[in-house]
Amino acid sequence: MTLPRGWELIIILIIIVLIFGPGRLSKIAGEIGQSIKEFRTGIQDGESEDEPSEEEEPADEE
Repeated sequence: MTLPRGWELIIILIIIVLIFGPGRLSKIAGEIGQSIKEFRTGIQDGESEDEPSEEEEPADEE
């Protein structure tokens, strides 16, 4: 099975616009963009928690 190209892709996009409408599509795209941004921020925060920061000093055990 191959991915849609050329005219097939254009027809699929037209059908999507007819189903959802241009206003709804822009709202959906904005929500998806916000979700991706939050996901990337969460990944970066998770990676920074895994690595010990330079500010933290190890406790002296004397």
